[in-house]
Amino acid sequence: MSHCDNNWNVKIYIVTWNVSTKFPENISLNKLLGLENRPDQDTALPDFFVIGLQEVNAQPQNTLYNLFKDDLWTQKFKEVLKERDFVVIKTEQMQGLLLSVFARRKHLLHLRQVETEYTRTGLGGIWGNKGAVSIRLNVYGSSICLVNAHLAAHDHMLEERINDYERIVQEQKFHVKAKETIFDHDYVFWFGDLNFRLTGEATTSADEIRAMVARDELKQLIEKDQLLLVRREGRAFSQLQERLPQFPPTFKFEHGSNDYDMKRRPAWTDRILYAVNENNYRNVRLTAEQTSYKSHPSYSISDHKPVTSEFTLKVYEDTTERTISFKPIELWLVGEPNTIEYVIPNGFDEGNADWIGIYRENFTSLSEYLAYEYTETYKDKQHQLNEQQLQHLQNTRTVQLTFSENVSLPLDTRYQLLYFQSTGTRGVTGLVGISDSFAVEKRCPSPSFDEID
Repeated sequence: MSHCDNNWNVKIYIVTWNVSTKFPENISLNKLLGLENRPDQDTALPDFFVIGLQEVNAQPQNTLYNLFKDDLWTQKFKEVLKERDFVVIKTEQMQGLLLSVFARRKHLLHLRQVETEYTRTGLGGIWGNKGAVSIRLNVYGSSICLVNAHLAAHDHMLEERINDYERIVQEQKFHVKAKETIFDHDYVFWFGDLNFRLTGEATTSADEIRAMVARDELKQLIEKDQLLLVRREGRAFSQLQERLPQFPPTFKFEHGSNDYDMKRRPAWTDRILYAVNENNYRNVRLTAEQTSYKSHPSYSISDHKPVTSEFTLKVYEDTTERTISFKPIELWLVGEPNTIEYVIPNGFDEGNADWIGIYRENFTSLSEYLAYEYTETYKDKQHQLNEQQLQHLQNTRTVQLTFSENVSLPLDTRYQLLYFQSTGTRGVTGLVGISDSFAVEKRCPSPSFDEID
């Protein structure tokens, strides 16, 4: 596929943190996210925040609560980012692994084909405490795959880490044409508690590693890093690149302090790697520039330090992208059926589970719909239609959809309609239309006989 010159840069900010089952009480996330204390003081905000956490507290007693409410970490990140007009696009959780993508509101209609996957590797794949969760999406036509992984622990488990990696690469399969595997994507970001340790258990003790860190001999130390070695040998992660960490090992610390816990040999367990398929398109070279890679020692609730990295990606506009437009909604009456109208553009491909959701204006997450209706899809009826009618469906057309009288919306706020192109429950979803905001009213009751003189 060739592109015209409609390209621009998007900035993406990635966080990985093993929070060791702690809750985010009494901590501010601003510094971790590169933000000032007040939104009006922020300088260059990224376009996307990608948050990958490991060992999130997922105790059984929390799961029922989680069905109705975000976990505490997601809520905490959301509070900080909604003040800066970021919206949660997607969150995927598998036990302790949690991955969330936040985007600036202005990009919402250009994020398509969002899909999640997960792979369990712990205990032969039965237990989800190790493995990977991933989110893939198209951003202005370029495809991005984000993988948050937690691999096998301990110094001597190197082979298991390599096996975990291979298993994740083989087992993750997406339903987007030509992007079925992780490395089919234009951009891949793979991060997490990858648990790679330092070689030379016999020769380099925890104390010696700590002393080398204190002497700032990080360059010599990183040469012992297992991840660096397996990448060089082509045994794992060799399709990805990494700027070598210039920060001290991020594991293992005494809780609540910046002192290494000497029961373990310090190691760079927490990493962010990336890959660019530079030549996926004719006449176009994709590029990713890594502008920072650092740890955040001031966060001490966990035995790991969080690690962040920023990237600037070149993306290209997909000229085939189509958007649904809504006719203005003059009046929405609560307690009565309401019919809306929207325009499907020429060449728009309806999914078999497209739906329209009602959201509060300035919604902060795509999962916060208050009510929804499935749209009519013509796919089901195609075999009953003649040529002429089929031709008509290819053209731009206006469609009506009625929401039932049971949709109850509070009167004190304004709402928006969002159109999702979807292939079903765990399928591929994209937001392709957003209406202007509208108010809701209740019809005045008709006077009863007693009230008439």
